[in-house]
Amino acid sequence: MLRLLTRSSHQWFPLATCTSRSMKTRPRLDYRNKLILAPMVRVGTLPMRLLALEMGADIVYTEELVDLKLIKSIRRHNPALGTVDFVDPSDGTIVFRTCAQETSRLVLQMGTSDADRALAVGKLLQRDISGLDINMGCPKEFSIKGGMGAALLSEPDKAAVILRTLCSNLDIPVTCKIRILPDVDDTIRLVQKLADTGIAAIGIHARTRDERPQHKPHPDVLRAVAQAVSIPIIANGGSRDMHKYEDLRKFQEDCGADSVMVARAAQLNVSIFRPEGLLPMDELIEKYLRLCVDYDNAPHNAKYCVQSILRELQETPRGKRFLQCQTLQQICEIWHLGDYCRRKQKELQTLGNSGRADVEPPEAQAKRLKLEEAANAIEDEYAGVICRNMPFLRSTYPSDNHLPKTQLYVHAGKAGKNPPGYETQQCDKLFRAICSYDGQRFSSTFWEKNKKQAEQGAALVALLHLGQLEEETLRDNGSLIN
Repeated sequence: MLRLLTRSSHQWFPLATCTSRSMKTRPRLDYRNKLILAPMVRVGTLPMRLLALEMGADIVYTEELVDLKLIKSIRRHNPALGTVDFVDPSDGTIVFRTCAQETSRLVLQMGTSDADRALAVGKLLQRDISGLDINMGCPKEFSIKGGMGAALLSEPDKAAVILRTLCSNLDIPVTCKIRILPDVDDTIRLVQKLADTGIAAIGIHARTRDERPQHKPHPDVLRAVAQAVSIPIIANGGSRDMHKYEDLRKFQEDCGADSVMVARAAQLNVSIFRPEGLLPMDELIEKYLRLCVDYDNAPHNAKYCVQSILRELQETPRGKRFLQCQTLQQICEIWHLGDYCRRKQKELQTLGNSGRADVEPPEAQAKRLKLEEAANAIEDEYAGVICRNMPFLRSTYPSDNHLPKTQLYVHAGKAGKNPPGYETQQCDKLFRAICSYDGQRFSSTFWEKNKKQAEQGAALVALLHLGQLEEETLRDNGSLIN
């Protein structure tokens, strides 16, 4: 039973149309003949979803978001970024961020074990998404202990109640994602039971709850299911054999499914959605980082996704420099986007970005204020000090003989000068240092994790000022922030 996969046209809807009134006029999401970015923790955030759409995906899923986290979030419009943010008021983190460019093709996947709570979240979110998916297949311990994910496979009646409640009370289509059961007939009966709730489609991972990516998928089971129900079947679990666009079609054909959902293969190279072929790795990373900058993505999240793309190249000199990066600015410098990042961040500051800046977590705020107070307290000590914001990245130096302090010491000897001296200040387990050399004082304003790194940063500033290092080289390896 072959269901041909074709690329559908994409429609864009301005944010202004995403009101409860206009939801009834918004075209209902169709799950047939679609290429879909699967829900993936830490991967399915806004920049990667937008890049997947640019690469040719028809529908994108968020990472799984738990109902308890969503239900207490506050919805905010962020005019600086042009986004809608759902913010956790307890710590200021962004639980979920979206924008108009993806609204008509966005499905939020939710982890839940309670129908009423799921419905409350659905009503909160439905103006900003086009579909809601319930995770009923995740085998991770966290989900199962909470009665979510694959735990619902053992409670089909409860799963049906959750889906029926949502389908009866929301204006957007509802789906679920499951794994196959060990027995084919049991899988068919389960899918038929879930289909009777009114769901618009069902995603099926072609492995059992206990199987992992190293195990082969079972497309024959999906084919049997597809022949037994009328709702669209979305095939998932074929990434181990997906290396190019044509492989997506083959897996869809093998499963007899209506659509294909791609996880790990897209995580490694999201341009797998392109019929024209994969993009070069660096071009793909540059596109992704631009979106991270445009939408103020958290540095740790951007770093995680770039690591997935680099894979074994993390062991190269450039990869090692990348692994030392602490900020989005530093990551961008490696891919020659430093100027773009600085310019965009200044624009966002001018516009008054109401993202992470306005909802700074209390702990982060306290730490920042403490560092600012410390900086003010030692302001007199820094009078006349030549300062630059230069973190010390150990991986950029091949040996101890190349470390900044060593280079400066050798320079002083060759010039017949007294060796440099160092003094440090500490605040909240972080350090800054002043390097005194040849009648001048130098310092990095970057707070380091220990005294030795702080001194190396100060020596870096001195070497740069003395013309012993090239500013462009420092920007390339992420050591120079401004």
